[in-house]
Amino acid sequence: MGADPVDDPTGLVRDAALLLDGGRVAWVGPESACADGVERAIGRAPDRVVGVAGRAVVPGFVDSHTHLVFAGDRSGEFEARMAGRPYAAGGIRTTVAATRAASDDDLRANLRRHVHEALAQGTTTIEVKSGYGLSVADEERSVRLAAEVTDEVTFLGAHVVPADSGSADAYVDLVVGDMLAACAPHARWVDVFCETGAFTAEQSRRVLEAGSRAGLGVRVHANQLGPGEGVRLAVDLGAAAVDHCTFLSDDDVAALAASWTAGSGSGEGQGTVATLLPGVEFSTRQPYPDARRLLDAGAVVALASDCNPGSSYTSSMPLMVALAVRETGTTVAEAIWAATAGGARALRRDDVGHLALGARADLVVLDAPSRTHLAYRPGVPLVHQVWKDGRPVA
Repeated sequence: MGADPVDDPTGLVRDAALLLDGGRVAWVGPESACADGVERAIGRAPDRVVGVAGRAVVPGFVDSHTHLVFAGDRSGEFEARMAGRPYAAGGIRTTVAATRAASDDDLRANLRRHVHEALAQGTTTIEVKSGYGLSVADEERSVRLAAEVTDEVTFLGAHVVPADSGSADAYVDLVVGDMLAACAPHARWVDVFCETGAFTAEQSRRVLEAGSRAGLGVRVHANQLGPGEGVRLAVDLGAAAVDHCTFLSDDDVAALAASWTAGSGSGEGQGTVATLLPGVEFSTRQPYPDARRLLDAGAVVALASDCNPGSSYTSSMPLMVALAVRETGTTVAEAIWAATAGGARALRRDDVGHLALGARADLVVLDAPSRTHLAYRPGVPLVHQVWKDGRPVA
């Protein structure tokens, strides 16, 4: 990262060098200026020089939407969808039953396996949601286990209404009461599935406002299965991100774009990111979201995997980049930005998702001469090495 070429949001630097010091980026620029830059940055020769032999280097991916605390398998559901059965939100309850029956050790092992799998593919910052417990004890367990592997933990007690609950309104009472009180100490965010078959806009507002009062940041699942009020609810509440955004009206797009203008409801110059999850559309045969429409309107777009056992069982951010370029209308540079800096904005983080001065030294060395190969060679394991906090980890 460095200079900002026209039409390239990533700040591409060719023939570049990067100085890492104390887990942070201390200098970045053209290799021809490296000696002077390093001298100015740390006043001495570096302890070690690592050559990458012409390989491309990108920031570590920031996956801002995953559901990794779960047990069980839903491959049969996937096979049925591929044979023509439509996707519906109710399949979540299958995973709830398996998750409730699993031990802490089993959930922890599965969670860590998926986090390691993501790291090996270049994901250095990951968000993890609850949402497969749907009881006070099981949701508390989920966020507590998630907090063992990431600071970006989201309480999603309002995923669906569990089968053993009464009415949806009665379940929302539980979510905003005892469940929130038990989960908030382990979480940074609150989320809700505002969708037909899950929660109405009114119920979603109750959950999000209660979470906000408890000190949690706001995130929303919305407009995945059809048009709805979720996007505008997210913007109205100053949510950091609204995720899926598959079915958007002109008003939805305008609201997302306007959230980034000065004086918007989101405050402090931080609008609501539209996080696209193309792995879902790949796995459910739903229409892909239109990133081009959002970008051209001035909205901020992120990419995330939505890794979960039902609708997007992939932890591959390189695949999300390839799908975004092929199916949602982004350029390669826009997709890379969305999968790194865009994800960071969706988490309201300024220390990750880029390799500018002072950023965390989280980066991915590709076994390829350019980042374009992430989309050009989909499905090929192009991650040569992953660095986190200035050290190689995968």
